[in-house]
Amino acid sequence: MKRNTCVNYQPCGWSLSAATLAASALAVLSMLSFGCGSQQPAPDQAQQTQGGGGGQNRGGGRGRGAAVPVAVGKATLKNMPIEVTAIGTVEAYLSVAVRAQVSGILLEARFKEGDLVHQGQVLFKIDPQPYDASLAQAKAALARDKALAANNRSQADRYKKLLDEGVVPAQQVDQALSAADASDATVNADEAAIQQAQLNLDYCTISSPLEGYTGKLQIQPGNLVNTNTASLVVVNQVSPIYVTFSVPQQNLGDIKKYMSQGKLTVTATVPNDPGPPELGILTFVDNAVDPSTGTIRLRADFANPRDRLWPGLFVNTTLRLSERPNAVVVPSQAISNNQSGQYVYVVKDDGTVESRPIVAGSSTEGLTIVQQGLKPGEVVVTDGQLRLVPGGRVEITNREADAASASSVPSAAAAGGAKNDPAVGQK
Repeated sequence: MKRNTCVNYQPCGWSLSAATLAASALAVLSMLSFGCGSQQPAPDQAQQTQGGGGGQNRGGGRGRGAAVPVAVGKATLKNMPIEVTAIGTVEAYLSVAVRAQVSGILLEARFKEGDLVHQGQVLFKIDPQPYDASLAQAKAALARDKALAANNRSQADRYKKLLDEGVVPAQQVDQALSAADASDATVNADEAAIQQAQLNLDYCTISSPLEGYTGKLQIQPGNLVNTNTASLVVVNQVSPIYVTFSVPQQNLGDIKKYMSQGKLTVTATVPNDPGPPELGILTFVDNAVDPSTGTIRLRADFANPRDRLWPGLFVNTTLRLSERPNAVVVPSQAISNNQSGQYVYVVKDDGTVESRPIVAGSSTEGLTIVQQGLKPGEVVVTDGQLRLVPGGRVEITNREADAASASSVPSAAAAGGAKNDPAVGQK
């Protein structure tokens, strides 16, 4: 009996023909091709995505891209002072080094280091005993010489009478008169010696010559002091007080010009002091410019009622020369610098920014004068400039500036609405 076989010599267990297998393979390939093709963007969509993303990365909001959040301020008109600033040094109004005028043992110091002492207040006591003895000796010598002078004067008077009677020669009378005159001169010398002895005794008590603050005690009680000894202590008067500072020589002409019109005020600000600046008056302009630095030395007087200014302290001084009326000012932080000079970002009516070069003047209290480049009322960016490019869209974040420019600059909501409006993307 013969074994059954299938056509084309294939086993009878296979139920799928070659045509069926080929059809299945084509179906699988079609499905894979369709799935891969659905993940590829359309050429226009890819180009738009690449262009928009690149522009946003480069400009942070260029053209129709995302708006950059910024803070803004407004250019305004204001009367601005014309000032010169410098770093000044506080100097004592008077500084006295107290020294001994007689020799002796320093018995006591009647103050504490750093005390405020008044004029005439006793500071030191030197041992007075040797000078008491000298004074007593001078007084005794005066008493002796007065007695001798009185006797010589009486004897001279008697000889004059005898000369008139012709009893004694004129030479003897002259000798008596000379002796009397010499005795009178000795009495005068003794009186001067008493005054000197009394003065030396007074010098044993050392008083303050002015009102001020004492420094460190240089010699302790118990030591021997004399006229060659260094100062015992230094007393500085701090009310009133001086502040000296130097300004460039280019300002000398303006300073002399405005000084001739009246007194110039100077303010001194103490670093890290929350109190208000101290107010003073410019009183001195040096008679020569320092050729090594090209600066001129100035000095101002300050009342210093609260003793905030202290000798040796560094302060920030501001000399006010005059006032510039109706100056265009902007917040100082709005001004940036590049290789071409100073510039600001101006927010335009359509919510985009424009880089505009300016000419800036002096700055005072956070405001800077703009001499050229801005008009009053224009809105400038004060924070966020690093993310901006000319033509970029901005979103105002500070309420004060938003209210000030509400009539000319779109708000954040308007900018967001424009971004989400389908009509914008279709333009």
